[in-house]
Amino acid sequence: MIDLAAARARIGRGGILLPDPVPAHPLLDGKPEIGRGEYSIVLDKGDGERVYKIVSSPADYFLYTADDRPCGEHFPVIYADHGIIGRAHSGYPLHLIEMEKLYPLAQDSAAADLALRLIDTYWSACEQWSRLGMDMGRIALYHLTVNPLAMTDSMQRALKALSDFVEEYHVLPDILNANNLMMRKDGTLVFSDPVFIA
Repeated sequence: MIDLAAARARIGRGGILLPDPVPAHPLLDGKPEIGRGEYSIVLDKGDGERVYKIVSSPADYFLYTADDRPCGEHFPVIYADHGIIGRAHSGYPLHLIEMEKLYPLAQDSAAADLALRLIDTYWSACEQWSRLGMDMGRIALYHLTVNPLAMTDSMQRALKALSDFVEEYHVLPDILNANNLMMRKDGTLVFSDPVFIA
């Protein structure tokens, strides 16, 4: 198994969390924060099924709202785009998205095993293509689509859809962070947050 913290640190993305506070908004008032990432904050809606996700990255916003965004079994269900609710310190708008509630990968689950295989294979491909600099992630993701692991057809389709999205929107893939690979209650692996901008 690879050292995720070391891998992210090598590409300059270790331990970074969005520093912005949760903006005041009627949908968010009193809602507990349950997660925070490099470009997002997640609050529990309180119904056990949905969350509110505040995203500051245009890459995430496109991933969740574009008409041609990747959809299907391995991508999150998006229920609503509640619009811009503020501005991040980075200068990007803060968008409020309502989406399905996802869960961290359960240790020793089939989803965790698949995620670790994806991460390990992706990182190996990144190392192979590291001389390409920032393009290494795009090439490594494409490598996963043409050299399939022993995966389901739905996962191969998801990787292809993600690779196509990365190319179309000129964003970079981020599947090194296990927090960007989550699962549903039924154990389905989901690409919850698999892109970023340089």
